[in-house]
Amino acid sequence: MGVPKRRVSHARQGDRRAHHALTVPHLEACPHCHQSKQVHHACPNCGYYAGRPTVEIKQEKPQQTT
Repeated sequence: MGVPKRRVSHARQGDRRAHHALTVPHLEACPHCHQSKQVHHACPNCGYYAGRPTVEIKQEKPQQTT
């Protein structure tokens, strides 16, 4: 079984993991409701994509007080 001959330095370890950084998702304004949404995704606010309703958004029920 292969065993490392020397310890890997922090710089070499960082070079190997250079592509592991997280990125912020790209957002754009929805043309229907003008809320921010992810590119190439249906709008989570109104459910429209490419000018058509594609996802049915559930409306929150008002809570009844007793």
